[in-house]
Amino acid sequence: MNRSDSRVLVLGGYGAVGIHIMNELRSRGITAHSAGRNVELADRPLDIRNYDDVGAESKNYTAVINATGAEDPHLAASAIGSGTTWIDITATSTYIDQLAALPTPTAPIIASVGIAPGLTNLLAVEAQHISTATGELSIGVLLGAGEAHGAAAAAWSFGLLGRQFRDPTTGRSIRNYTNPRTFSINGTPRRLYRTDFSDQHTLTPQLGRPAATYFGTDTRLATTLLAAATWIPGARNMPPSIHFPGSDTWILTIEDADGPLLSATGQSQSHATGIVAARAVEASIGAAAGFHHLTELTTLAELDLPFRVTKHRLSHAAPKI
Repeated sequence: MNRSDSRVLVLGGYGAVGIHIMNELRSRGITAHSAGRNVELADRPLDIRNYDDVGAESKNYTAVINATGAEDPHLAASAIGSGTTWIDITATSTYIDQLAALPTPTAPIIASVGIAPGLTNLLAVEAQHISTATGELSIGVLLGAGEAHGAAAAAWSFGLLGRQFRDPTTGRSIRNYTNPRTFSINGTPRRLYRTDFSDQHTLTPQLGRPAATYFGTDTRLATTLLAAATWIPGARNMPPSIHFPGSDTWILTIEDADGPLLSATGQSQSHATGIVAARAVEASIGAAAGFHHLTELTTLAELDLPFRVTKHRLSHAAPKI
């Protein structure tokens, strides 16, 4: 099967990310239909809480992309039970673990799809080949504070405030938006904070070295406010409609102890997530039934993404002892 034979159902395909997925799929000659409860906006009106209906509709497609923000393994199971590939843009490690644990899947399940995780994973795998130091591979995620994110994305970011997660290497508990590290962003030092993106949990065992993800926004003020709010009880209940000043520029960077290795940049996190998710459809063609991270199916070069990627080190020296 080639991509022109693919038929894709995008759950939430009229949302902040879903609409970009739809546009990218259609621009690449792939038949795509949006689905959701909004009968005026959805190509296929569908209540994702009705698993039987989701399963029945999924039978008409080669892949289903979940762009709703709903993290429900039963929803995924209803699609793959119809033999349809499930592609999920989630950044939540516990939900990814639930997807990986679904019993006897009869279709591929693809995760780590988007920019963080997704593009960060692809960059980290590539950076591993040019890293000149042992120890932590540090992932910097800097997102534009001024972008009008969808409600689900904003709620996810605010929902991390005050919550803790287990470091994938040491097992110690870390509060989100603490434990800062200084990155070199376009030659300028920027302080970013540990945040529970799923990429670090995937990459640590995959690369056989510690991986840690740090987050910030393009404005120091918004980043500082998040770092302060993580200590305020109830801050995670802030309405997702709150917007900070800033641009829509995003930057991803991978560093080791010797400095920057690889970085990528572009405009609009939602647009970029949509592009990576749409390209994942092509990467999933021919994949075996079962759980896969995107990096297990393709590479940064193979995806040929329209983002500016900069390699900061060209040679692979022997690791320092």
